[in-house]
This record gives sequence, structure tokens and C-alpha cells, in this order.
Amino acid sequence: MHKPIPKPVDPAEVPALARDLMRVAKFPLLATVDGDQPRVRPVSPVRTENFTVYVANLRGYHKTEEIAANPRVELCYVDHEHNQVRITGIAEVLRDDSLLHEIWSTNPLLRYYLGEADNPELIVYRIIPTRVRYMREWALEYHEVPVEELA
Repeated sequence: MHKPIPKPVDPAEVPALARDLMRVAKFPLLATVDGDQPRVRPVSPVRTENFTVYVANLRGYHKTEEIAANPRVELCYVDHEHNQVRITGIAEVLRDDSLLHEIWSTNPLLRYYLGEADNPELIVYRIIPTRVRYMREWALEYHEVPVEELA
């Protein structure tokens, strides 16, 4: 079987290609570190602003302890063609009440499962990107999203 020849990637298109893939893939995998053991699980972002991703969590989940001990995380989005976007970043607890309220009001699943916006179990992490890479499956080569595009 012959591998398909990947279409060349125009570096100027990388940010848009990465954002489009994130919209299509929707549910990235989140990697954290548990001591010396990596942990990966699917997450459902509750908001995305460019390459800053917001992820809801419950205090009782193990990733809460992992992120508190080491806030360096990575998200990996993969589409149906196995193209990838990898967002390396720092997870911080979102403390902006107006943004929390906006996220709460636009997310019916949060309201359904948690009842009230001030539920003490709810934590929303803002994952601030420090590096974003895009790769087409068969290219086996990552393309960096320019730093000025990350915020």
C-alpha cells in the first residue's frame, strides 16, 4: 500500500488550519502528569478563544490533584483524517466571575449536571497556550503556529 503524498502546508495557513481542525474535532485528549506517570483522558471544552481552551472539571476528579501539583498540560485534537493539533500550555483555575457566568449560561450540560453556577464542585481551567503545533497525518511533520497567534 502506498502512503498518500501530503499536500504541502503553507505556513501562513497553519493558524487557520489548526483552528478549523479544533472546530471539527471538538473533543481533545488532555494529558497531565500524576507524579511520574502521564495520564490522558478525553475532555469536552466549555469554551475556546483562539487557542486558549477552557475545560470544566469537578474537584473530586483525580486530574484536579494532578493539575494542582503540575499545571503543565497538553491537549491533542485529532480529526477523522488523523490530522492533529497539539496545544502545550499551563492550566490555571478560572477566577473571572463574569466569564464563569457566561460559560455557565451557554452550557446546558453544566447546568443539568451541577444545578447551580456556584456549585463548589465546579472548577473551570483556562489552558493558556505556550506552544501550538499542527500536523497532517501523512506528513509526519509538525508546523508551529506563530507565538503571536496564540492569544
